[in-house]
Amino acid sequence: MSQINISAEVRDAVAAGKPVLALESTIFTHGLPRPRNVQVATVSEQQLRDAGITPATIGVVDGVLTVGLSTSEIERLSHDDAVVKASIRDLPIVAAKKLNAGTTVAATAYAAHAAGIKVFSTGGLGGVHQGASTTFDESADLGALATLPLVVISAGVKSILDIGLTLERLETLNIPVVGWQTTDYPGFYITDSGYDIEYSVSSTDEIASISAARDDLNLSSTVLVANPIPADQQLPPATLEKVLTEAHAAAALEGISGHDTTPFLLDYIQKATGGESLEVNINVYRNNVALGAEIARSISNR
Repeated sequence: MSQINISAEVRDAVAAGKPVLALESTIFTHGLPRPRNVQVATVSEQQLRDAGITPATIGVVDGVLTVGLSTSEIERLSHDDAVVKASIRDLPIVAAKKLNAGTTVAATAYAAHAAGIKVFSTGGLGGVHQGASTTFDESADLGALATLPLVVISAGVKSILDIGLTLERLETLNIPVVGWQTTDYPGFYITDSGYDIEYSVSSTDEIASISAARDDLNLSSTVLVANPIPADQQLPPATLEKVLTEAHAAAALEGISGHDTTPFLLDYIQKATGGESLEVNINVYRNNVALGAEIARSISNR
């Protein structure tokens, strides 16, 4: 890939030191059904513009890694049945083949950092999968975030993962994790995964200070901000526990493994909850976009 295409809007905002928030594209290429996918993507961008923040939605269009997709490009990727999911390792392949792709957390973070963007909001991170002690199935998101000095906001990691092992890997990779006004680590669909983290933050200015201290120490890892969904918006924990057990059993029965595991499990959960998990997913994302906007503002004001 010879270059990354950065939109004029994003390039100008970064150059002027204005707040910019990176957004991924897999949420609308692979994570949400049509037509909700386009609606969530475009409403999120408008939500940011209304708050005085420049949105930088990232994806691959005809092989070109693009930072700051236009509305027409978002719509195109959202309706492309052949769109692929691209992590960092896939970028040179989709570039050479001139494919359309939604970018994962890892690829989005890579492009955001290359464009000079400091803050990125997503839904839930990838992490260590159940049974990873024998399958070695671990998301590339973790290794990427260990090398990219961003601030990334998520509602923890996806509930289908081994959350305890994921937290262990984050520690091993020297990735700092702070909870937004809590030390209860969230579980994406639920407010509290049952795991605790050491540190909480009470303001976006505090997060900006942590980011600045990271830079002063010449450390390269992302600061992860764990933003729990409000309790009144979460999926009932008992419902999630039951459906997760069923979903993992169904995946084993059908021989689902590797990169097919996550979409299979998430689709199973959505169907088993009658679409309730989909609404939770959307609320998680909107909450993280809102918090990311305020963090981007605090960082730009330093």
